[in-house]
Amino acid sequence: MAEALALLAEMAAACDLAAQGVPAAGFDLSTLSDGARQVLADTLGQGEVSMKIRGIPAVMVQESVFTGVWLQKGAGIDRVDVAQVPALALARAHVPHRPAVGVLARRVAGLANAPSILAEILDHSLNHRPGDMAHVVNLSLLPHTPEDLDWLAEALGEGAVTVLSRGYGNCRVMATAQPLVWRVQFYNSMDALILDTYEVTSMPEVTLAAAEDLRDSATRIRDVIEAIR
Repeated sequence: MAEALALLAEMAAACDLAAQGVPAAGFDLSTLSDGARQVLADTLGQGEVSMKIRGIPAVMVQESVFTGVWLQKGAGIDRVDVAQVPALALARAHVPHRPAVGVLARRVAGLANAPSILAEILDHSLNHRPGDMAHVVNLSLLPHTPEDLDWLAEALGEGAVTVLSRGYGNCRVMATAQPLVWRVQFYNSMDALILDTYEVTSMPEVTLAAAEDLRDSATRIRDVIEAIR
């Protein structure tokens, strides 16, 4: 119990630092005793956001019930990151699973607005700078055909990171193979697509733990520590 509580206290401190913009803090869980590991598992639980990160090794990420505290599992990986988003998700996001071919995507009958949409996305991808606001292309408000969507998917390829946020509805965030370009889709409680966008940004805001959420996580973790003691 003492081993688990000490690690939780370090995580609470890391949440405070992350809220101030300090880079991600990582905690290796592989050396913990079985008892401490069980206490942590029971305490951290499972939150609403999960990630699949392709690569070697492939990594599954599950946000805990404390926003910004991320559990990561993979071959040789058993750790927790405290950050707005796990560092590995940023590092691998646009590593191609299926390459982006851009304007070389095969033209098919039925294309309408996809080439002009792609030109806008590529322009912002090439010219986006750190600190810039996300550029959002709202497909739900643009006239397009099914062939347009298929062509854009082929042109932009598929990256290494997929995020699922569950709540009243679901939000699915998929990295493309084009740098800084993400597909963000919102579904209602009936699993009907209600908002379909491409975002040009380092990481869509919907996946990020906000500073106030991280501060709240620090407070809640300390409350849990006191309750356990």
